[in-house]
Amino acid sequence: MSESGYDLVILGSGSAAFAAAIRARSYGARVALVEAHTLGGTCVNVGCVPSKVLLEAAQRRHDCPPTAQTMQEAVGRKDELVAHLRRVKYEDLLARYDLDLVRGEASFEDAWTVRAGSRLLRAGAYIIATGASPNPPPIPGLREAGFITSTEALDLRAAPSRLAVIGGNAIGLELGQYFARMGSTVAIFEALSRIAPFEEPDSSRALHDALTAEGLAIFTGARITSVRTSAERRVLILFMDAAGAEREWEADAILVATGRRPNTDRLNLKGAGVRTTPGGAVATDAYLRTDSGHIFAAGDVTGAPQFVYVAAYQGGLAADNALGKLPIPQNLDAVPRVIFTQPRLAAVGETEEQARGRGAAVETAVLDLGESVPRAIVNRRGGILKLVVSRGTRTILGAHMVGEHADEVIVAATYAVRFKLTAAHLIETFHPYLTMGESLRLCAQALDVDPAALSCCAA
Repeated sequence: MSESGYDLVILGSGSAAFAAAIRARSYGARVALVEAHTLGGTCVNVGCVPSKVLLEAAQRRHDCPPTAQTMQEAVGRKDELVAHLRRVKYEDLLARYDLDLVRGEASFEDAWTVRAGSRLLRAGAYIIATGASPNPPPIPGLREAGFITSTEALDLRAAPSRLAVIGGNAIGLELGQYFARMGSTVAIFEALSRIAPFEEPDSSRALHDALTAEGLAIFTGARITSVRTSAERRVLILFMDAAGAEREWEADAILVATGRRPNTDRLNLKGAGVRTTPGGAVATDAYLRTDSGHIFAAGDVTGAPQFVYVAAYQGGLAADNALGKLPIPQNLDAVPRVIFTQPRLAAVGETEEQARGRGAAVETAVLDLGESVPRAIVNRRGGILKLVVSRGTRTILGAHMVGEHADEVIVAATYAVRFKLTAAHLIETFHPYLTMGESLRLCAQALDVDPAALSCCAA
């Protein structure tokens, strides 16, 4: 028997789904969320929240070893916090907003009907918000040897003696440093020519230097040809493209951190007239609408930047557009991104290469934090900040930082990119002395003046 009467049925229960549901309820819509697994999606359960709890524990262990938590204690605290936030930020909101939660694996029977277990749901509109999952690469022998993803890594209560991390972007770098600080000997393998390969080369180099100084081995340009097991431990067979030589690295465990694939395989999207991209993402227009005009999508399942704040933004926008409010196109021009290693890598806007690639005339300035920023000098912390600005108007096109509190500084830089501020605006704005935020003003000044020639707080 089918159940109708819903204005909106949302597939999923993560950040995009709840943002959509809350927005829809503000319009008085009747809403159901369909979820077969743990309520709350990736971020609170196996993503942002648990990983940052463990990274904080690892940083304390690194900075203050005598008072550090054990790995067992850190994972226990992580589990407690995850359960608390899942309850107050997801479970309790069901009753608060009068949302119906339907348990079951969701799939489309047709464009107007969703099956959830034994129930058939019909609604005026749908939002697909089923997220994404780890996507292991097709390396010969990898599955036979066994591996863990970030999901399992967050639950380990003892550090592997030797850990191989496949993937040198955010997840691989964060968890690689975490395990290294918890006692593992860690090697990171990245197929491209540098870690954090989609960021500024200056940022990649600065982070590479910081991680190797802590003892992590980093192999870039590394193509893993196979994995095989021995009687005692697993062995990675590596082909180093740059040198053209085959090398081996022994490991007790392998962590795969090579990206995530949208969860669309079981949704029967073809039956609903919904097209997917070659990578499996739901194809949408600028309004997050699919080829079936009453079906929308939001979050990681769309192939958008996989950040929880992007997912939440898209969820609210999809609800607006699905319920017939004034159509609003999405705008992802100023999405900040952070790799939560120590030091942090944070960026917003275009890299120099991206700006030049679209034909823009640009200028750049690179600031050595340890030499030019008083707060970094006092704290004895290094790093860099690079600004990319348009030639002539000097509008801020991008900001890229590796250093202490980069994740906080990038918020101000995001305003600059979002609202098209110029280098002059940064220079003319008061920045509190002895803060890392002051680096934005100093870097803007460095477009014309050598920071070494300035006195403290010189305008």
